[in-house]
Amino acid sequence: MLIQRCQDIEKKSKYLPPDWVQKSTMGIGRCPGTLLLMQNEPRYLEGKAVLITGASSGIGAAAAGVFARQGAAVVLAARREDRLAALTAGLRAEGALASYVVCDVLRPGDAARAVEAVLERHGRLDACFNNAGVGGDRAPLHLMDDEVYDRIMDTNVRGVWNCMRHEIRAMLEHGGGAIVNNSSVGGMVAIPTAAPYIASKHAVIGLTRAAADEYARQGIRVNAIAPGTTRSEIIDDWFARNPEIERQAHALTPQGRTAEPEEVAEAAAWLCSDSASFVTGVVMPVDGGFVNQ
Repeated sequence: MLIQRCQDIEKKSKYLPPDWVQKSTMGIGRCPGTLLLMQNEPRYLEGKAVLITGASSGIGAAAAGVFARQGAAVVLAARREDRLAALTAGLRAEGALASYVVCDVLRPGDAARAVEAVLERHGRLDACFNNAGVGGDRAPLHLMDDEVYDRIMDTNVRGVWNCMRHEIRAMLEHGGGAIVNNSSVGGMVAIPTAAPYIASKHAVIGLTRAAADEYARQGIRVNAIAPGTTRSEIIDDWFARNPEIERQAHALTPQGRTAEPEEVAEAAAWLCSDSASFVTGVVMPVDGGFVNQ
């Protein structure tokens, strides 16, 4: 199944360099989004109960597959039930332990209900990937409406705040856990004409670092990832309408391409795992070297 997935990605993707599949001396291939594991190699999220928000598309949907392949019992949360149901059915067909809960992270009650769903189904909450977020059309700051600012800040910041409050409470009651918040390279550097988005992603990093410091001695690790340009429905449409922007983005990225969502999800999965047991308060760029320029 994993080998077939690697082959499928290779056939479909035109964005990766021709030597993207590497062969090790043991003959094990590696491709973006898929770890081709030896059958006797342990999966690093085995037995963990994980909540993933924004799971109906993009990085969140990719994370559902990556986390499940690494042995996690995943509970997927998002607003679009039809997509959640289809994704959950696909994961179950592959043998994964997966379920979903319809959730709008803007509503504190929904965030609480999502956490409670994990506790009811699995008895504990081991890890969370707070991925739900929105972008926005670029415009100069002085021309943006308050509604644009409010929508972006509410979803990207208050949504993470709502989720973390309930996640941390559950983890404190069950001996700890790991939280990964999805920020952006826009949370580390400025990008022109996207002020509310930049502000929101800086705020996510602030929340991450504050919580990491506050709860480290209570067994809760809190980290963030900072993806660069990542393949998604929105990005594909944006690039199709603005091919010059895609060329510019690749020119600014040392690896010279757009990330596949599975590549970003792999970083989040590792941070949620015990392999990252001494990692907290970190912001991990997953950007092909963009912020290193």
